[in-house]
Amino acid sequence: MGEAGSGVRQAVPAELSSFIGRERELTALASLLATERLVTLTGPAGIGKTRLAVRTVRTLGERDGLDAVWAELGALPERCWDRLGAELADRLAGRDALLVLDGCEQLGEAGAELAAGLLRRLPGLRILATSQRRLRLAGEVVLAVPPLSVPTAPSVPPLPAAPSVLPGHAAADPTRRFPVADVAGYAAVRLFEERARGADPFFELTDRNAGAVAALCRALDGIPGALELAAGRSHQYAPAQALRRLGSDPLGFLAGGAGRSTRVDAERSLRLASPAERLLWERLSVFAGSFDRAAVAEVCGFGALTPDTAVEALLRLAPGLLADAGQGRYRLPLSVRAYAARRLAHGPAGDGATTARRHRERCRVVAERAAQLWRAGAQREARALALRELPELRAAMNPLAAGGPGAALEIAVSLWFLWTACGMAAEGRRHVERALAVHPAPRPARALWLAAWLVAAFGEADGADPLLVEAWTEAVHEGEDACLAYLAHLRGTIALWEDRYEDAAAEYREGLELLPADPGFGPGREALRAAHTLAAARTDPASVPVEDGPPDGPADLWARSWVSYAHALVQRHEGRPALARTELLSALRTQFALDDTLGQAFSVELLAELEADQGRYAEAARLLGAVSRTRPYAAAAPRVQHTVRTRLTPQAFRAAYTSGARTPLRELLPELSG
Repeated sequence: MGEAGSGVRQAVPAELSSFIGRERELTALASLLATERLVTLTGPAGIGKTRLAVRTVRTLGERDGLDAVWAELGALPERCWDRLGAELADRLAGRDALLVLDGCEQLGEAGAELAAGLLRRLPGLRILATSQRRLRLAGEVVLAVPPLSVPTAPSVPPLPAAPSVLPGHAAADPTRRFPVADVAGYAAVRLFEERARGADPFFELTDRNAGAVAALCRALDGIPGALELAAGRSHQYAPAQALRRLGSDPLGFLAGGAGRSTRVDAERSLRLASPAERLLWERLSVFAGSFDRAAVAEVCGFGALTPDTAVEALLRLAPGLLADAGQGRYRLPLSVRAYAARRLAHGPAGDGATTARRHRERCRVVAERAAQLWRAGAQREARALALRELPELRAAMNPLAAGGPGAALEIAVSLWFLWTACGMAAEGRRHVERALAVHPAPRPARALWLAAWLVAAFGEADGADPLLVEAWTEAVHEGEDACLAYLAHLRGTIALWEDRYEDAAAEYREGLELLPADPGFGPGREALRAAHTLAAARTDPASVPVEDGPPDGPADLWARSWVSYAHALVQRHEGRPALARTELLSALRTQFALDDTLGQAFSVELLAELEADQGRYAEAARLLGAVSRTRPYAAAAPRVQHTVRTRLTPQAFRAAYTSGARTPLRELLPELSG
């Protein structure tokens, strides 16, 4: 093994660039190496296993005089594998040393055999292995290397991917300004910034590009290898341009330089994998986000892979995947997913189409399951399920994918509650409008109803009118009584926002009369009753029985939050501000839990009226500022705003209003902190 390029060296590799992040992993690895004979660093390609091993071993060598030998297995020719064990045993005989086996997965099962044999023959030896797989040896301690920390996504959901984008990959708005202070402390951003400055001395992280850098770090999963490649192109692409290029052609963007190296590593790893593992790896590329064993069995378990063998292969591949939020959930890094998707597309005839069809059918079932949970009163669970599966659902709502716009609209309609009751109207509107734009006539009444609701959610009543007319025509033709009821409900809501309370009450009554006992989709009867109660609180407060208990049947928490709001209106009208405040805080607890930003806006505006009634005008102005961006544009301005403006100087009103707009709502309402 004395030949050049054997891969075995006495010296630990030099560090050619600064080391960023990983403080916790450095401490953990050093502690494990002090007590364990076999430690394996696992994680996907590019995650930084080798770099972490280099820094740890060099630090221990400088501090403790550690005796280390480094074996770079990825560079080792296959003809040398058989002689490697003997050479290492001769070199390490009689030494209390640490052997680093870097890239152990490149040897396949031979990597575990090599480590086991050396540990048996050399009692003074410790081994640190880096591998995309566990060695599965007795006494092995595994340390999974996580991605670098990345800034969390903004509260506004990203735009759905364009048809040319890898399915499910979401682009961000690269023009959005973002404070540098909000992102600069994250390790992924620090790494990108430093490497970009190395490629382009004039690069600087600014408020103008910080949002794009943060989005790029998220899109690249916080994986150092991918981030360094993107940063190395900063002289070619600004962060916003890089983000667009990544969205439109992830494999092309990640090609070249380190990208070629990553591809070669992936190809070699696949060659050493079993046929089942190779096939599963390709099929996993249909998942846009995280997946668990059940999802893998359902989507990937067909043909040459049974559901059981798919799960078994997943467990073997798991160390080379990203561990996502939630126990037992995994995710393919974008770079790996792009390459696997290309292999799937050029694989056996029909395999990719079948996998995509099974994935979309699963998404349809998941969306309907979430809708059933909502109707059954488990609304927090419904929201959590929809959000957890949202990357998959977004991919399935691509109207140009298998199933076409009809399948996309079916999923979008099942998720009506996510768009209308959980603060995601903007995203829902984009999904529905995109699918309706390519749907042949006649367009389905349910989708037209939802489109009209989501347009009206922006206060664009005029824009909703053509959709309302078309939806009513199709609902009559299809015999969709539930859709006719929901259209009446929507007309009532538009009237309510325009302060036409008598019209609103009449429309809500019509909706209740038309709604079948089991509508099968959309809001339930309790939601329509709540809307009617709200209109009655404006037109005839005395008719609203605020002491009534909850109705029988499943609890519709969302509807009840609006009933609490209506009761607060009545309590204020009758001169009981303390009871009104109690009702509003009850409503807000549900509205926060469901992220109902529209409900929050109206509840907080009524709280502002209560504050103004008590002469606390500055506090009322702060509350108005806190929800100024979440109410429908065409809704009548809150009455209290005029009152507060007349009681405060322009400067005082502006200062209080601006303070509220910059303060999290929970800080203004400490009663909700629990």
